[in-house]
Amino acid sequence: MDRNDYYGGDSTSLNLNQLWKRFRGEDKPPAHLGASRDYNVDMVPKFMMANGTLVRTLIHTDVTKYLSFKAVDGSYVFSKRKIHKVPATDMEALKSPLMGLFEKRRARNFFVYVQNYNEADPVTHQGLDLTRITTRELILKHGLSDDTVDFIGHALALHRDDRYLNEPALDTVKRMKLYAESLARFQGGSPYIYPLYGLGELPQAFARLSAVYGGTYMLNKPECKVEFDIEGKVCGVTSEGETAKCKKVVCDPSYLPSKVRKIGKVARAIAIMSHPIPNTNESHSIQIILPQKQLGRKSDMYVFCCSYTHNVAPKGKFIAFVSAEAETDNPQSELKPGIDLLGQVDELFFDMYDRYKPVNEPSLDNCFVSMSYDATTHFETTVTDVLSMYTAITGKTVDLSVDLSAASAAEEY
Repeated sequence: MDRNDYYGGDSTSLNLNQLWKRFRGEDKPPAHLGASRDYNVDMVPKFMMANGTLVRTLIHTDVTKYLSFKAVDGSYVFSKRKIHKVPATDMEALKSPLMGLFEKRRARNFFVYVQNYNEADPVTHQGLDLTRITTRELILKHGLSDDTVDFIGHALALHRDDRYLNEPALDTVKRMKLYAESLARFQGGSPYIYPLYGLGELPQAFARLSAVYGGTYMLNKPECKVEFDIEGKVCGVTSEGETAKCKKVVCDPSYLPSKVRKIGKVARAIAIMSHPIPNTNESHSIQIILPQKQLGRKSDMYVFCCSYTHNVAPKGKFIAFVSAEAETDNPQSELKPGIDLLGQVDELFFDMYDRYKPVNEPSLDNCFVSMSYDATTHFETTVTDVLSMYTAITGKTVDLSVDLSAASAAEEY
């Protein structure tokens, strides 16, 4: 059951009229922006790691047959007030202007160590136990500078803040390996893929699969009040005077506000533009990571851009998003460093939303509540949450050791 008249809740993609209605309170956008139906503007802008958990889940469930993907052109990092392409291999590291000559050599040695590292083969560990030494210690052993550490930790390992430096190095090495493996899958300029027609396609594809297995979807159901028995266990959901009986309820935080607590908020800007982001090699789809240290923030800022080549806007139009974990109540000024990279914009919308996590005990009330979407530009955190919910609900673990080449039918190059 869904209170909205569209699939996907927070992770939907809006057409231009819907976007206008949501942010401007009216549904008459200017004619020069083109046809409303040509727009698919994501409400939670994220890319997918080509080798990541979401892609594995899509293959495992066979949802890939309902989707078409396209590789994302480039991955960039903001360093010393400039945009740089993220070097992801030892060869790219040697060409990158992010580092001086001697630093390149050290970085290359570190990349080779990470690429060769195999948890099951102690020979590749070079005498280091990555479950015990911190990321900071591993990096010190390779003599890397703070600026190099900044882009490795934030643009390759995709950490959101600097806490990882004092945590075991194994997680960072695994994250770097995921980035490199995802990059290698397409031989493209980034490790990311993105569905044609926007992320709103994902929940719709799962809805189709659900229908194949006898699931029933009900859109436009107002209120959706969750009902409990005298023991406090869930027993149904009521909407418009009718109650659907159930033993378990799975929902996002907005349906059970009494069972969640606020853990932060996300600030976001959405821009419609008539050009690619400057200094990104005319790329039609990119991500730029602005590490916290470069901006004097507590966590990173993300810029995300896609265009008519992914069928999310009319020909000649680009959609850019800037998002960050909010540290103030003023998204306009807080997101300025990211917005400044966009160049001339046709339209700009600002948004803030609270993030929640569940505080209930599902074994007592049979309510399984997801966490709100975070500001990261990929789905790894979201899918981890979903998979742990699946295990809590069913008692089973999903085996994601899938044949990744099975997705190639759904991919376009």
